[in-house]
Amino acid sequence: MQSRKEFIKSTALLGTGSLLMPNSLFPGSSKSEPAGEDPSRWPDGSRLVISVSMQFEAGGEPETGFDSPFPPNLEKGYTDLPAKTWFQYGYKEGIPRLLNLWDKYGIKVTSHTIGEAARHNPALAREIVQRGHEIAGHGLNWTPQYTMTYEQEKAFVKAGMDLIKEVTGQTTLGYNCNWLRRSKNTLAILQELGFTYHIDDLSRDEPFLIPVNGRNFAVVPYTLRCNDIQLLEGRYFSSKQFGEQLRLEFDQLYEEGATRKRQMSLSTHDRISGTPAQVRVIDEFLAYATKQPGVKFMRKDEIARITLNDKTAIVDNDYR
Repeated sequence: MQSRKEFIKSTALLGTGSLLMPNSLFPGSSKSEPAGEDPSRWPDGSRLVISVSMQFEAGGEPETGFDSPFPPNLEKGYTDLPAKTWFQYGYKEGIPRLLNLWDKYGIKVTSHTIGEAARHNPALAREIVQRGHEIAGHGLNWTPQYTMTYEQEKAFVKAGMDLIKEVTGQTTLGYNCNWLRRSKNTLAILQELGFTYHIDDLSRDEPFLIPVNGRNFAVVPYTLRCNDIQLLEGRYFSSKQFGEQLRLEFDQLYEEGATRKRQMSLSTHDRISGTPAQVRVIDEFLAYATKQPGVKFMRKDEIARITLNDKTAIVDNDYR
């Protein structure tokens, strides 16, 4: 396995465009069972699909008023400097460490990337794409979308989309709102701008379709159960407990996967899961999961594409 340093050196003279490849070239680690026509199973026969998110947010946070391990008692008008360094860890240490972990297991992930984060760290944003990972939309910055008018929100989403395209050469197909809080207009805007899926949904353990503007739009469900944001300030989990949560979640979904189409979602944030202890427990989980028959890791754009083409996919006509 080529090390990250070797990769950076070997691609230093290559343009991003020459390394953009079809998603089908990055299927992730897979040990699939024979494919069948059973609507309760994945079209390729996989028993359980695991989708990993890697939030790239460092550099896109506001000056004050964002989640951090520090108490929110800063006087108004002052930049939270120690909290800024906490975010900086995400691109200085966190994402590089996570990229090495994904390489170790040969899996490809989806990186929900704030536009301003890509602008502040363009080399790292380009490396994510060059490594074969998907970059998905995550807004221009942390401004709440649900407070905007239709035109304001459309301009906001497009600005982040355009910035990522300018930096990486990749067009974003998926979207994740800040804290999943979309407006009533978000899905119509995403469909209008050419997105194919969103993840701001906790309602199922399998992808499904919804009608938007007369066409199907994919939903690739997210989770808070296997989301490292719960580690913030140690409010809910320690890293060890998080590892146990992943294992329990996997075992149950894998069991259900014998008779139902199942997807497991794992969410990592640059400044949280990129820490040494957290990478170690995720490493242990990946070592366990990749050994099980019928388990496949997929980027979310790949899941969306499969779902949009799957005649047996759930269509939720009453989606809100």
